[in-house]
Amino acid sequence: MSADVRVGPDTVARCAWVGDDAEYRRYHDEEWGRPLHGDRPLFEKMSLEGFQAGLSWITILRKRPHFREVFAAFDPAAIAVFDESDVERLMQDAGIIRNRAKILATISNARLLREMEPGEFDAFMWSFAPDTWPRPTSFADVAATTPESDAMSKALRKRGFRFVGPTTMYALMQSAGMVDDHVEGCWRAQNR
Repeated sequence: MSADVRVGPDTVARCAWVGDDAEYRRYHDEEWGRPLHGDRPLFEKMSLEGFQAGLSWITILRKRPHFREVFAAFDPAAIAVFDESDVERLMQDAGIIRNRAKILATISNARLLREMEPGEFDAFMWSFAPDTWPRPTSFADVAATTPESDAMSKALRKRGFRFVGPTTMYALMQSAGMVDDHVEGCWRAQNR
């Protein structure tokens, strides 16, 4: 078995990045790489990926329930009307990542999304998903960015979205199932 696959305490072979963390196992098994659709779920994913920039994803996963609580379940219409008092409230909340630029970007991005027709954001984001994707044999085969994530990032920035760099957008593409980077030997790679 490859060093990029690890058998967990439950005897299931998974991508090695999962390690022994129960929340990572759940995320890997139930979410990562599974197709995610809908304006609100993709907005949540984009927002959380933006907050993750510079941090570990497990930090975001552990804080996600509280993020959902204080960011109105990532309802773009609700977040779009957040004002300076909401920004200050969020900056005082230790249950989230207290980064003013990321908070302001989430609010600004919600306002942009609110201007779109229902389903338009989902269709826009998925328009960058490649038709086919080769199964990586190791993590060395997984790039930090791709031409598709570069194009997605550029198109989002052109529309005014923030915290949507190519690396962040590739992470979104992986987590939202636009690409499937479960390595060979992982049980999820066998159940495509």
